[in-house]
Amino acid sequence: MDSTEVLFRRLEQLNEIGAELSNERNLDRLLENILLAAMNITHADGGTLYIPTDDKKRLRFAIVRNDTLGVALGGTTGAEISGKFRELALTLDDGTPNNAMVAAYAANTGETLNIPDAYQAKGFDFSGTRAFDQNTGYRSHSFLTVPMKNHEGELIGVLQLLNCTNPDDKQVIAFSGTDQRLAESLASQAAIALSNRQLITQLEHLFESFIVLINMAIDEKSPYTGGHCQRVPELTMMLADAVNNTDQGPLASISFNDKDLYELRIAALLHDCGKVTTPVHVVDKATKLQTLFDRILMVDTRFEVIKRDAEVKKWQAMAMGVDAAQADADFQAFCAQVDSDREFLRFTNIGTERMGDGDVARVQEISERYQWVGPDGVRQPLLSPDELDNLMIRAGTLNNEERKVINYHIEASIKMLERLPWPKNLKNVPEFAGGHHERMDGKGYPRGLSRDQLSWQARMMGIADIFEALTAHDRPYKKAMSLSQALSIMENMRNTGHIDTDLYDVFINQRVFQKYASMFLSAEQMDHH
Repeated sequence: MDSTEVLFRRLEQLNEIGAELSNERNLDRLLENILLAAMNITHADGGTLYIPTDDKKRLRFAIVRNDTLGVALGGTTGAEISGKFRELALTLDDGTPNNAMVAAYAANTGETLNIPDAYQAKGFDFSGTRAFDQNTGYRSHSFLTVPMKNHEGELIGVLQLLNCTNPDDKQVIAFSGTDQRLAESLASQAAIALSNRQLITQLEHLFESFIVLINMAIDEKSPYTGGHCQRVPELTMMLADAVNNTDQGPLASISFNDKDLYELRIAALLHDCGKVTTPVHVVDKATKLQTLFDRILMVDTRFEVIKRDAEVKKWQAMAMGVDAAQADADFQAFCAQVDSDREFLRFTNIGTERMGDGDVARVQEISERYQWVGPDGVRQPLLSPDELDNLMIRAGTLNNEERKVINYHIEASIKMLERLPWPKNLKNVPEFAGGHHERMDGKGYPRGLSRDQLSWQARMMGIADIFEALTAHDRPYKKAMSLSQALSIMENMRNTGHIDTDLYDVFINQRVFQKYASMFLSAEQMDHH
């Protein structure tokens, strides 16, 4: 029997364990700590922690430990629990309780079982234990099996301890009454911690699922940005992991713990949530003349009207005595010019190449060169003022007003995120998500923040957002950019103060781009090794 001093020490240890369990966020580590703490406080040589399956019909092995045999499975070990540790059915095929199995009995009845010697126990099936001992040379003696229930009386686990060891002579003995009470007290505290962690995990999963739902709606809204909201978080977290693995240079002292990484992931998932406010016709503007339809078709029609008017004039001229061969030659030359100008406008409309001053001037000349007569009989230029302005866009397909509408999505994201009552561990989400369009030189948007005003997390998201956009191969209005092309552009952005220099070095040196490319880029894009 323990002395008063030893008992007080064990009670203090129990209190310390309870506090530690309450602070653990990682579910696997929490399960592991519960079992290890129970083994430690009762001097057990081994133990198993069972968790009910989702259908509540079986118990599965979550953690398995045996110090003598050096067995450590489940939890944070990375060692999976193999098939020989089969799940335990709580009921038999006929529906009766499977009370011959000790762990199932504790789960079904809610009673603690303290068995001094498994080989001498009556009424329980220890054939599996005997087979295990025979295969390993081990000898299983004492068992202490404690059910774990939450505040609603629902079973959330079974704690089973094996072979209590006398601290003085290391001999295996039965678990004492004190051991049992301490284990039951620990199981009660552990059940609260586990129940809270499971509840928090469920809420986190629900929250993340809701975010994914929003992103799906955004990506489904436009086929031209499909997958962006899923890929940017993946690349952001790859870069964060690379920073954690950096042991030299300016980022050697920067590291992110589990809480930091979770906060960053949530921010990355929500970085474009403001796009729910962006009009579809702007998001989907695949060409410069795109509205509800591509107005280049109207321009094509006008060219056909102009050619037919020219053909009518040819026949009229021939009827008035003009040489037929000359009239036809003039007509053919005019049609050739029309076709050339039409092809130029068609190409310009796509917006894949940056337009120089000469290209802009030619668009204006074409609009002034041709006139056509509409149904109202009014003669007018080939292009309307709006069509002319759009076709003279120098890069991309968006005019200034439309670009403002697109850019507003980041302001909308910030406004939306700042309205949410973020808990302490997620309070930086608006700043992380809202800074991915800022530049290191302060020329970004929406707030024009400079490098020193931005967190590392916001800078990482900026790199991820740009690289994903450059390499995306699901944009029907542009050809998929090769890896070398994208890296060349990124290098230029680094040199011109657009993205963070130190993070870009990690991005390259840790081969983050290569890891991302292997997962998301097509084989045709992989031209960099």
